[in-house]
Amino acid sequence: MTYRSIFRLFSSDLAIDLGTANTLVYAAGRGIVLNEPSILAVNRATGEIVGCGAEARQMLGRTPANVVAIRPLRDGVIADFKMAERMLNYFIQKAHKRKSLVHPRIVIGVPSETTEVEKRAVLDSTYRAKASEVHLVEQAMVAALGAGLPITEPSGNMVVDIGGGTTDIAVISLSGIVYSRSLRVAGNQMDDSIMEYVKKKYNLLIGERTAERAKIEIGSAYRLDPPATVEIKGRDLIHGLPKAITLKDDEVREALSDCVAAIVAGIRTALERTPPELSSDISERGIILTGGGSMLKNLDERIRLETGMPVLMADEPLASVVLGTGKMLEDFKLLRKMALN
Repeated sequence: MTYRSIFRLFSSDLAIDLGTANTLVYAAGRGIVLNEPSILAVNRATGEIVGCGAEARQMLGRTPANVVAIRPLRDGVIADFKMAERMLNYFIQKAHKRKSLVHPRIVIGVPSETTEVEKRAVLDSTYRAKASEVHLVEQAMVAALGAGLPITEPSGNMVVDIGGGTTDIAVISLSGIVYSRSLRVAGNQMDDSIMEYVKKKYNLLIGERTAERAKIEIGSAYRLDPPATVEIKGRDLIHGLPKAITLKDDEVREALSDCVAAIVAGIRTALERTPPELSSDISERGIILTGGGSMLKNLDERIRLETGMPVLMADEPLASVVLGTGKMLEDFKLLRKMALN
């Protein structure tokens, strides 16, 4: 037995869904051990990390001048190299419940149109966070695997993974990707659209967390029955004072219309470019939706109406990517076939 394999006995392999909004970690043999927001709170003066994950999210919009909340990922890729490394290090240590002697083998899902430079940033950040090996896999592929699709069979499977930073659309057959597209339109852009809409219509400045709450509570892609409302609070831009308004579901739907239209257009393009034999398989099995953004109310109904295809939600939409990545971690033969690096 080599030194490396002896050392491996003291480590535990991890599968990571490094998302723009949330990071999920799956440990071999233990399942999902961590699900936290991809945020760090850092002291500007000292560079010290004040909070990470859920703790840092509580500070969003509420930090003193010397503390800044940082999201190291943007549009599904690393935007701040150093902070991503520190965040990964924190999450890896938390997943293992120990501080040292942890050098796990790690599998990470990345958006399908990630550039070589962006892939290198993920690899370098993960290696610097003390990983012994790092394997990159396409998010859409692992989302399909996590949703329980038979991706190794010679038949067409279509998955739409709507995360925080990207929407990954893919048609999969025989463990390979027939067509894939990554749109930089997803949950975070939906939140931004709501913030912008409220600012323009009501001269009210609201925070990211307030916009997200409005999206979750009354956001929809198709009309709701019965209609719904939500009270939101922010700062009046004219008087500079706190103010509350009641937002209706049709207003939030209007705010989200461009984002939803872009996702639907991406799905239609994918269907147009799919070979006929695989199209017939998709029309039988349906389009599978995964990711937090897919939980927008009536999105499945809107896609069904615009494509004529059956649309199904994954059993665990928020965890599909990390569950699929975890399955690859436990099947090294499959991982070798699908790894991007």
